[in-house]
Amino acid sequence: MKYKKMIAAGLTAAMAVGMLTGCGQASQPSEGGTAGKTAEPETQQVVIQLGYENNPGESIDLGCNEWARLVEEKSGGDIKIEVFPSSQLGSKVDLIDQMLAGAPVITLADGAFYADRGVPDFGILFGPYLFSDWEECWNLTESPLYNRLCGELEEQGIKILTSNWIYGDRHILSKKPIRTLSDMKGMKIRVPSNDIQVQGMQVLGANPTPMALGDVYTALQQGTIDGFEQPITVIYAGKYYEAAKYLTLSEHVKNNTTWICGTDFFNSLTAEQQKILIECGEEAGIYNNEQYFEQEEQALEGLKAAGVEVIEVDKDEFRKAAEQFYQLDMFTSVWSDGLYDEVKASMKG
Repeated sequence: MKYKKMIAAGLTAAMAVGMLTGCGQASQPSEGGTAGKTAEPETQQVVIQLGYENNPGESIDLGCNEWARLVEEKSGGDIKIEVFPSSQLGSKVDLIDQMLAGAPVITLADGAFYADRGVPDFGILFGPYLFSDWEECWNLTESPLYNRLCGELEEQGIKILTSNWIYGDRHILSKKPIRTLSDMKGMKIRVPSNDIQVQGMQVLGANPTPMALGDVYTALQQGTIDGFEQPITVIYAGKYYEAAKYLTLSEHVKNNTTWICGTDFFNSLTAEQQKILIECGEEAGIYNNEQYFEQEEQALEGLKAAGVEVIEVDKDEFRKAAEQFYQLDMFTSVWSDGLYDEVKASMKG
């Protein structure tokens, strides 16, 4: 876990600058458009529902509550965010459908979902073993390539508000031990409902089983799945270790996350409201990241104390198997020419 401590110290400073570029920019007034509309003399309170699958107490949840506090404070009460953890508003897919219909809803999602929503190139960002450290991730989110993808996503009706939140390194919790790549063969591993993560797990030999995170605990208990993959903090907070006792530190995805709303809803806000929503989201992201690194260490110790066996694996073996993901015809046939090389170059900063 040493590398987490090393980057935690520099993370806040790295994120505090340059994070309002690209996707996180408030719209500027444009002739004939709705983006960045001038505020009326008296603005009605905007109430936004912020929904996510994570449980109370997780760093994501703490960050969301901080976002709500900051927004209400800085808007003088003109904007109110209502926080709904634990899938109270429905699954991620449900929330995205709601925002596309114009609802004042925010949720977190990743490139894998955006690939299924009309921007295929976004999917590569969630490919297995793409990033080796967080710096590469942040370099990419500040690149012209990333800005282009955000613009394409807006055309599909989805606005990325902030990209600087750490969700975590994803590992596998299972009912049977995974000590080598061969142990993955045929195991029913839950993944989110998108093609990128389905194929990302399949190239590692598993039998990916898409389902909502809210259904995982019961599925583990009933044997519907053999395991699932999430960051350590999510695994511990959700008490999934009660149903599965083997944690494989695969670190197959280094997962930052983005918060999104509908483009139409975002454009209905005044320029000042847009600015407050984005800036407070970025500030809350820094808070989330600080909480994440503290909680990750605590969660790992908590899992061990609960009787979970923590398994270190040869990541080079897994990484080599993952290479075929970036050559799958189902992706390369829809990705832009040279996308993988462009991504790798952008990761260098």
